[in-house]
Formats: sequence, C-alpha cells, structure tokens
Amino acid sequence: MEITAHPLTREAFAAFGDVIDVPTEPGRTYYEDALGNLRPDARPSLSVSFRAETPDRPLRADLLERHEFSSQTFMPLDVGRWLVVVAPHAASGGPDLSRVQAFVATGRQGVTYRPDTWHHGLTVLDRPGRFAIFMWLDGSTGDEEFVPVAPFTIRIP
Repeated sequence: MEITAHPLTREAFAAFGDVIDVPTEPGRTYYEDALGNLRPDARPSLSVSFRAETPDRPLRADLLERHEFSSQTFMPLDVGRWLVVVAPHAASGGPDLSRVQAFVATGRQGVTYRPDTWHHGLTVLDRPGRFAIFMWLDGSTGDEEFVPVAPFTIRIP
C-alpha cells in the first residue's frame, strides 16, 4: 500500500484530533479543549524530544502506536517540516490501515492526537528538530501501545 502526505489542515485532521497553530499575534491562545484524559489517576506529563534523523524517501512505515486513554500533543519548538501519520482504531482491533492518512506539518503547527488514535512515531523531514510533548500517564500498560503493521509507503512531496 502507498499513500501520499498532504499539507496539514484543521479540516483534514479533524477526525483524529486538533491542529494547534503557533500564534502570530501577541497574547495567548488556549487549547485545553483538545486535551483528553480518560483515567482519573493519570498525571500530566510534559517532555521535550530531540529528533535528529530524517527518513529516506519514500518513507516505509511498519509500526504504529496509540495512547488509548490519553490525548498526546506535539508542539514544535525548533522544527522545519514534520510528518503526521494517523489511523483510526478498527472495529476489529488495532489500526484501520484502510483509512490511514499522512500530513506534512510546518514548524508552526502542532497537533493533539485524540485518545485511541493510532499514529506513526515523531518524524522530522528537513532537519533535526525539538518538540514539547504533553500527555497523561498513570504508569500502566495503558499509557502506550506499539503494534507492528503490514508495511506501507508514504510519499512525501
């Protein structure tokens, strides 16, 4: 299977979560409505990640992850373009690869994946980058799940 990554837009991504635009005007923009936590004992977790490697193109994907009970937010701190790959949860379990989509985000766009949204690992496209990551954790196996999937190819413009 092969898919093509398209520019990230709020409308195209709406089924999977929220796009968070870096403000261009003075002041704050709040996005707390995008955050989701389905476990009363989970605690907020904020981390910073550095990604140095850019993938070969086209990208071959064979592993997806999800956070069944928590949203997960990625905010670029110092990033060029980066890749967002998502799939809904299938009724039969696991990711629904027939509905997988890929988006190219700019360094001025963050995303919040809704709980139970399958996604590919954080992937920078043009240069190394740093991200702030927010999610909810309780230390259980429900924090994150990784599954191998039938390999598919992502064409990146």
